[in-house]
Amino acid sequence: MISQKILSGQEPDACRKILEETLTKHHMTLLSYEVLPDEREAIVQRLQALCQAGDAPVVLTLGGTGVRPTDWVPEATREVIDKEIPGIAEAMRAESLKKVRTAMLSRGIAGIKEKTVIINLPGSAKGAKENCEVVLPLLEHLVQKIGYVE
Repeated sequence: MISQKILSGQEPDACRKILEETLTKHHMTLLSYEVLPDEREAIVQRLQALCQAGDAPVVLTLGGTGVRPTDWVPEATREVIDKEIPGIAEAMRAESLKKVRTAMLSRGIAGIKEKTVIINLPGSAKGAKENCEVVLPLLEHLVQKIGYVE
């Protein structure tokens, strides 16, 4: 979760529980959950560390995908990934637009760093859940594809 307000205790974190429930529904496990500040370099460093560790094939970010001056997650993700997967972000926005017009303001992206998939999700619990529901069914296939070695 990328949120200075949650990190400082000004707001509760409503996303963790929703994310855990959604992942469990799709037979997946949340291995780690952290709250980071809205700072581009901190996000870049953490994403790089998670990819280098190689412990998880998928990293989901929550928050920081909008148009506020502090929203830097897509830019930080682009600094880290080797390849972008635009179809994932397009599918999430398309599905979200069916429910809320402000979905077109989402700038989240998805991409691959070596053998790790990074997907930017919105920071609202509802938005994160709805976007997860779009991408989770294809993650096993995606992870198998990027893990394939000739």
